[in-house]
Amino acid sequence: MSMTLRLTAEQDELLSELARSEGVSKQEAVIRAIAERAARLTQDSEVRTAARGAVAEYGPLLDRLSK
Repeated sequence: MSMTLRLTAEQDELLSELARSEGVSKQEAVIRAIAERAARLTQDSEVRTAARGAVAEYGPLLDRLSK
């Protein structure tokens, strides 16, 4: 599937720098950035879920220990 990506001159320069630094095309740099961001969002969500579970399970204990 094709897609047109409209960027400002500044955004295009940033993308060009990113692609050069990674040694890939601008298209590949965009694909990698999307995949990385999606993975980070998934990981962040899993961490938040685990933290909520830990607070629910150990919160009362931690409160007692802090007194």
